[in-house]
Amino acid sequence: MSVKENEEKITRPVDEMDGLSGVDFDQHPADAAETIEGLDIADQVKFIKQLPIKDAAESIAEMDDLDQKALISNLNRGLAARIVEEMAPDDATDLLDGLSDDLQKALLSRVAAEDRAELKTLLTFDPDTAGGVMNTEVVILDQDLNADEAVAKIREEVEDKEIPYYAYLVDKKDRLVGVVSLRDLMLAKRGAFLKDLVKTQNLITVGYNEDKEEVAHLIARYNLLALPVVDFGNRLLGVVTVDDVIDIIHEEASEDMQAMVGAGADETTDSPWSYSVRMRLPWLILNMIFSAISAWVVHLFEGNIAQMAVLAVLMPVVANQAGNTGQQALAVMIRQLAMERFDRKRAWIAVLRELRIGFMNGMIISMLVFCVVLLVTHKPLLAGVMGVALCVDMLLGALAGASIPLLLKELGRDPAQASSIFLTTITDSMGFLVLLGLAGMVLLR
Repeated sequence: MSVKENEEKITRPVDEMDGLSGVDFDQHPADAAETIEGLDIADQVKFIKQLPIKDAAESIAEMDDLDQKALISNLNRGLAARIVEEMAPDDATDLLDGLSDDLQKALLSRVAAEDRAELKTLLTFDPDTAGGVMNTEVVILDQDLNADEAVAKIREEVEDKEIPYYAYLVDKKDRLVGVVSLRDLMLAKRGAFLKDLVKTQNLITVGYNEDKEEVAHLIARYNLLALPVVDFGNRLLGVVTVDDVIDIIHEEASEDMQAMVGAGADETTDSPWSYSVRMRLPWLILNMIFSAISAWVVHLFEGNIAQMAVLAVLMPVVANQAGNTGQQALAVMIRQLAMERFDRKRAWIAVLRELRIGFMNGMIISMLVFCVVLLVTHKPLLAGVMGVALCVDMLLGALAGASIPLLLKELGRDPAQASSIFLTTITDSMGFLVLLGLAGMVLLR
């Protein structure tokens, strides 16, 4: 995008500084973003007006989605459009994508024609794909140039490019044929042709419709600083950079953590309360139904509990221990699915691994609990029932914790989606069933 020539701070009346006394305007964009988010919306507007356009764009790009959209919505349209125009294309697209249609159109109409066309194209991509997170500010070189010509061209263009790490080589039909680092260009012999530098290169690319998580996996796997994004004709569309991958991984980890317990994947403390209710309520209702299953199991053995009240004391121990075992397996499995490409065979081998871990931990914990119950109650049969029930339920917890994400994945769902709710239902109901059932057969015959 074009760089504004005039980046001097805009002079404002003194009264516009009210509420900003002591605020440091000369900060790194990430620090400035944190400062802005701590102000009320009126002071945020005042703060932004004091910054050069480029600094304002970089600071807003570092803000949380909801905060930056609220701020842009409260700026006058002309200033907001200049800020959008100054942003990196991928950041500007993310911002515009969350605005109302009317505001989006109003801002785009004030952006330079060339930038407007680029942003409209980027807005057509799914935000969860490579095309939705790619940056189009790349250095593109004709493969028939020599190294000296390439360096001269890069010097001409690099000021307007955000990513000077690599240059991307294309043929006459704009098809990507190779990637050359600036280091390789500097070390190339004078007069060497670019196409000769990439003759033996194993080119790694990703399609524009590939899921952004897969993009993150590829960049991490091959230790890349940037990954080219191409269309079906292998024409270069843009690149996804390593800083984008950090954002993707952070976002996916946050979404998984919230989805596990039935909260909205994109929910934050700044989300409207009505949105949070809509996201959480269906899972709370489902959890209530599942809890009724556990209560029903307990009801089936009401007579057993009446005859031996100590069972009511021991029931939470079994359920909690199995639940914790399942949560451990669940967390490891979801992390594995998030970090690596899904491999069905390896995934189910991982389930067997969790079963072994659950069995060994169950045996050790069961023996400890056996000793404690025996010491307190002096009833060997009761201690034995408690130990067996605990071991069985911990084994079931490990199996459920490892399997639930895989089953959800096989069904085409998010592996983390409410997995904790399903797990709790299994460990509670089965734990009560095993403990009370065994007690009925062994202790109350």
